[in-house]
Amino acid sequence: MTDRTPPARPDLAVGPAAADPAQVEAREIAHEQGVVDRVYAQLEVAARNAQLLAAEGHSRARLGHEGGLVERDAMVFQAAKRIATLDAAHEGLVFGRLDLKDPAVEPRYVGRIGVRDDDHEPLLIDWRAPAAAVFYQATASEPQGVVRRRVLRCTGKRVVGVEDDLLDAEAETDLPIVGEGALMAQLSRARDRRMHSIVATIQAAQDKAIRAPSRGVVEISGGPGTGKTVVALHRAAYLLYSDRRRYERGGVLVVGPSGVFMRYIERVLPSLGETAVALRSLGEVVDGIDAVRHDAADVAAVKGAARMAELLRRAARQPVPGSPREFRYFYRDDVLRLTPGDLGRVRRSLLGQGGAAGRRNAVPQARAGSLLVDALWRQVKGERALERSREDFAETVLGDDRFLLFLREWWPPLYSAEVLGWLRDPSFLSTIGEGVISVADVAVLTRADAWGRDAHDLSVEDVALVDELRHLLGEPQEDPELLDDPLAHLVDANLPELTTVQDREFTGPRAQRRIEDDTYAHVLVDEAQDLSPMQWRMVGRRGPTATWTVVGDPAQSSWPFPGEADAAREEAMRNKQRYRFHLDTNYRNSAEIYRFAAAYAERVGLDIDLPEAVRSTGVEPVEAKATDLAAEVTAEARRMLDHLPGTVGVVAAAGRRAELEAWFEGWAEREGGDQARLALLTGLDTKGLEFDGIVVVAPGEIEAESPTGRATLYVVLTRATQELTLVH
Repeated sequence: MTDRTPPARPDLAVGPAAADPAQVEAREIAHEQGVVDRVYAQLEVAARNAQLLAAEGHSRARLGHEGGLVERDAMVFQAAKRIATLDAAHEGLVFGRLDLKDPAVEPRYVGRIGVRDDDHEPLLIDWRAPAAAVFYQATASEPQGVVRRRVLRCTGKRVVGVEDDLLDAEAETDLPIVGEGALMAQLSRARDRRMHSIVATIQAAQDKAIRAPSRGVVEISGGPGTGKTVVALHRAAYLLYSDRRRYERGGVLVVGPSGVFMRYIERVLPSLGETAVALRSLGEVVDGIDAVRHDAADVAAVKGAARMAELLRRAARQPVPGSPREFRYFYRDDVLRLTPGDLGRVRRSLLGQGGAAGRRNAVPQARAGSLLVDALWRQVKGERALERSREDFAETVLGDDRFLLFLREWWPPLYSAEVLGWLRDPSFLSTIGEGVISVADVAVLTRADAWGRDAHDLSVEDVALVDELRHLLGEPQEDPELLDDPLAHLVDANLPELTTVQDREFTGPRAQRRIEDDTYAHVLVDEAQDLSPMQWRMVGRRGPTATWTVVGDPAQSSWPFPGEADAAREEAMRNKQRYRFHLDTNYRNSAEIYRFAAAYAERVGLDIDLPEAVRSTGVEPVEAKATDLAAEVTAEARRMLDHLPGTVGVVAAAGRRAELEAWFEGWAEREGGDQARLALLTGLDTKGLEFDGIVVVAPGEIEAESPTGRATLYVVLTRATQELTLVH
């Protein structure tokens, strides 16, 4: 049996010997260190067991039969998962303790994962377990049987401090209360280049959103700094814990506004023991694409509009620009001709065979060749020609290089980025856009700056259009048998006896498997107010049967037409049941900074949510005017880095980004600046981020760069936790 007696507690009686707060804290830390040591020792036992399981799995491969290989794969996979979970939870493994009013109940310790001793008794409760819920839900007004809640601050395996909250002041107890309170201690720490888990300091309102029912859609709203993002990430971890089979098998997709943001949050879920999550920025949602640049505001507004869906549907059904418009063929005294009308009828027939969505690539080139041969055969009239059978005719035509060249040019496999490129042509765009987009829209989309250098140079806004086309067209299919066996694909709806396995593979539901399976069991969308209608369509395809978590604040929106986006959002979530949670406490900004930001928002007419800031620093934001902008900005950044322990962001309009980088090029070496703690950003880049200090460069330029520039500047003003300077 394992000795579960906790290490001897120091004498906590209140009296002269315990009156020194430093001595009390030292004794408490020493006691908690003993508990933490035991948990880490048991964690090492669990890690060794997982490694033994992996070794046993590898040995099964030597059994010499397929069953051994299957056992090997299963055992090694499970061992690898367990080792990854244990490794991820190592930092800050134990963070909480509950002392309950019932003296017969031992203190409960809460951590990133659950750990049991050799007798399978809990040493550490997983923060997501029902037994740990009271750690977050108990308050001074409703202590729920908790006398003291303690948060342990650890560096590696070493306890460096404790912070206590006395929740039941009327309980008879001699428990000491150490520190200024866990939440305030956490809020005052320096920021770095990564978002951190708040698992030790989740507040009751946040915990309700985290533990909401798994079905339907959980919507989390609130103003800046209310913890919406990190609460949503903890919810994803909670779902994976509560229904692991469903969410690990189906996958969890987290969608955020930018690559900068995704790098900022990427460690949160692994630190909670979860790695079965795909993190994608809006420029990365489509596999194989990583777009980072944004279009100009007017171009983005047209590309993101809902009317683009109909425009792209029309484009996907058009003949390939520059493809042949007719075909002549001489066969045994007959001159056969495929006119534009003939080709149009064949094209419509082929598109009708592309499934319910009419997917162009669902119909292989061989099928197109078969219908073209049929159209030619119907024109055969001469006696010499009719002496031969239709099969002879088809073999002759399909073996003719001239016909095969025509077929490849007239019905080639189409790629979504290629079709998107057709919109560069004003004539093509005007033709398919009649009644869908305006003349002004055509002018915007055919500007030189509306598209990248080539089909591979995509903007973030292009990605949703590529995805739309990808689903309209289907995946390109290859026809390896076209030349080797020209008769294999002589398929007609009226001749089922000629249907081949190859045809059924290419034209049936399995042809679209790669597209249809690009879905997830849960979809988390952050900064949801920024998504355009086309982006909502893109994200919606990833979760037609998923549960959702949607996070946003309308006042921070960079999309100028919220009504249109709301309609697309509703369509994406398909009338699922909603659970709404509103967070109203600003944990990020000092009261001084948020008062300044809120006053600006009200002055410029933004309809803002006003959360209450919970702490004050006594440092007001500063506005400065500079004749030498570069000198003033770099000096202010240096001043902040010299006395703030965390990160500093310098933010400018997108048009000034290159100039901003030039100001700071070589700055670290030249002036001894700390480049690792400095971030140079555009207004949109700051979405979801936070810094100890923010320097705003020419705020009027950020306001003027788009129709939603005022909302963007409001976002920028709410990124700072300690200091804010605006340089005009």
